[in-house]
Amino acid sequence: MGFDDKIGNTTENAAGKVKEGVGRATDNERLEAEGRNDQAKSSLKQAAEKVKDAFKS
Repeated sequence: MGFDDKIGNTTENAAGKVKEGVGRATDNERLEAEGRNDQAKSSLKQAAEKVKDAFKS
């Protein structure tokens, strides 16, 4: 996994957590769901990068 990819995925995950927290605090279900979705996308990207790295070795 490239360093840039790691930073991008970590940033996306953090932004998702913030969105989820703001959505929960403001009782905005849509924003909360978007935050969870962003976190899930970030996790999937990280998993895909790890699979790619495993095949490179």
